[in-house]
Amino acid sequence: MRKKVINFNFIKERRKELGFSLKEMATTLGLRDESNYFKYENGTYKLRADMLPTLAKKFQCKIDDFFYKYNL
Repeated sequence: MRKKVINFNFIKERRKELGFSLKEMATTLGLRDESNYFKYENGTYKLRADMLPTLAKKFQCKIDDFFYKYNL
C-alpha cells in the first residue's frame, strides 16, 4: 500500500477558485491567524487528519481530492 501524499497545490488552487481568503481559512480551522494557515497550505506545517473533513466541507470536495492520484 502506498503512502498518501497531500497535494498542497490542489488545496491552494481550490481555495482561490472558491474565493476564500487566508484569514477565512484560518478561522474555519480554528487557527490563530492567516500566517498559520499559510504554513499549512504550503506544507511548512503538516496538516492534521482532523483538519481534512473541515477542509473538504469548506471546499465542497472529497477528502481523497487532497491527495495525489497514482496509477497502480
